[in-house]
Amino acid sequence: MSWGGFVAVEPVLARTVEERFGAFTHHVLATLRKDGAPRTTGLEVRFLGGELWLGMMPGSVKALDLRRDARFALQANPGEGQSMGGGDVRIAGRAVEVTDPARKAAYSEEVKPPEPFHLFRTELTEVVRTTVEDEKYLVVQVWQPGAPVRTLKRT
Repeated sequence: MSWGGFVAVEPVLARTVEERFGAFTHHVLATLRKDGAPRTTGLEVRFLGGELWLGMMPGSVKALDLRRDARFALQANPGEGQSMGGGDVRIAGRAVEVTDPARKAAYSEEVKPPEPFHLFRTELTEVVRTTVEDEKYLVVQVWQPGAPVRTLKRT
């Protein structure tokens, strides 16, 4: 499901996730290496036109990882200290490389990335938000396509 599809079915959680990612510029992307081991790297993300976009420098190992195996996990920068204002937010899915010159040009006009660049749009398989409530409960919200948000509360 695209980001816009997620926004349509879960607008409150989607707004919270966008705000959380918007609080900082750099976030953490996990991809899979050739041997299946995880690789984490820093990344900037954009929410534009109903899509969650991942832009990367040409030939970057994360882009090559995604070309080989499209699965990814993305975690919002938790910020300083331990407060995690807005909670811990993670998105998982598949990254689809965009090669259409018109789509890349539209993205480039809006974002103005260094040229050339790799561009991926995302297809979501999971969105998770974890917060602490009343300094006592761990609250985990989990969304997956085709199901409403599940909320788990633990002490």
